[in-house]
Amino acid sequence: MASLKPGEANLGTTIMAVKFDGGVVVGADSRTSTGTYVANRVTDKLTKVHDRIYCCRSGSAADTQAIADVVNYHLDLYTAQHGGPPTVSVAASLFQEICYQNKGNLSAGIIVAGWDKHNGGSVFEIPLGGSLHQQQFAIGGSGSTYIYGYCDKTFRPGMSKEECIQFVKNAVSLAMARDGSSGGVIRLAVITPDGVERTVVYGDRLPTQYSD
Repeated sequence: MASLKPGEANLGTTIMAVKFDGGVVVGADSRTSTGTYVANRVTDKLTKVHDRIYCCRSGSAADTQAIADVVNYHLDLYTAQHGGPPTVSVAASLFQEICYQNKGNLSAGIIVAGWDKHNGGSVFEIPLGGSLHQQQFAIGGSGSTYIYGYCDKTFRPGMSKEECIQFVKNAVSLAMARDGSSGGVIRLAVITPDGVERTVVYGDRLPTQYSD
């Protein structure tokens, strides 16, 4: 990650999205830091860019918020011009174009996930540098380095919605336990044809995979 200026808010974080038959589950921790100081313990890093499309943000808080605002504006224009909602791939392509064209000036790692009537649930990852990758599940942020092994071992295609929710809870909780830049609560969103269901897992209810 690019070095930050003193006082710049940094989303050193854990973000995640996973696809299931009928939608997607997205999740993130809630810690925002400014250097070694925790500036916000309950940040919402799951940002709505359209009715059933969300992005998970890591990197510079200012950069990722600005990018999400621009994409939201263009998706609203797309809806007005085409008479219907955009696909998740259209949203991901907009994020990718902005991140790639400004890769030398932005610190932004984005996961775009959601549901549309053409493709169902979709997950796209746009890491630092602005490449674009469609995946069954995606993890990002500083905490992701601690959970690649767990995610690769645990994930399997065809998991149910409930299994995906627990998968995200377990993975983000593991990352929060090891990564000093991840913490707070776990925010979740389940996106399906019926809408978006938001939930919060508080600190005293975080799942653990070890015993004292």
